[in-house]
Amino acid sequence: MDGATVVQAAPVLILLGPPGAGKGTQARLLEERFGLVQLSTGDLLRAAVAAGTEAGKAAESVMKAGGLVSDEIVLAILADRLAEPDCAQGVILDGFPRTTAQAEALDALLAESGQCINAAISLDVDDVKMVIRISGRFTCGTCGEGYHETLKPPKQKGICDQCGGSKMMRRADDTAETAMARLDAYHVQTEPLIEYYRAKRALSCVNAMQAIDRVADQIAKIVEEKTA
Repeated sequence: MDGATVVQAAPVLILLGPPGAGKGTQARLLEERFGLVQLSTGDLLRAAVAAGTEAGKAAESVMKAGGLVSDEIVLAILADRLAEPDCAQGVILDGFPRTTAQAEALDALLAESGQCINAAISLDVDDVKMVIRISGRFTCGTCGEGYHETLKPPKQKGICDQCGGSKMMRRADDTAETAMARLDAYHVQTEPLIEYYRAKRALSCVNAMQAIDRVADQIAKIVEEKTA
């Protein structure tokens, strides 16, 4: 060694999992524990449009025309965001990639800055239990606190533990039929991605049906091992 300082590339993580698997919750816990930044493609698009960046302008014109924003535009917006100072500690990608083609393009983008996908963490679920989990959830309409009919009911029925509000709301698509359809679609769309990252030795699987804290601890262990 010539004494030069080796700068380690910021870690890039992906959380894979169907609706209701807990990706949002686990991403927030990773942010707190490791100082990572969660990057949601939807949020990135809205922010780029609001900021008026070149990629944002391109995205806005497509969205106004009712079209789907291309992978190239999404990658351009992601590249701009990854270059911002708060991403220096690492990021968690939410909602991208969704296809093998997107995964390949993302690899190429990251390689330009000496980065790579450190870990693609699949939050595995039991479909039948997941349908029960999704179809039984509701939130407080006042403060947004989440509940579940059997897994996390409020201490007093109909009254929010956090704010005392009594207006409880349920998403229109949180039905057993819709939940099963979403799970089926997820398995079809994501299976190629799981195999893609398995082939690259970047895939790790966690049983997402466990308690939130246990899932978080297992994910943290993976992150520590993959980013050491």
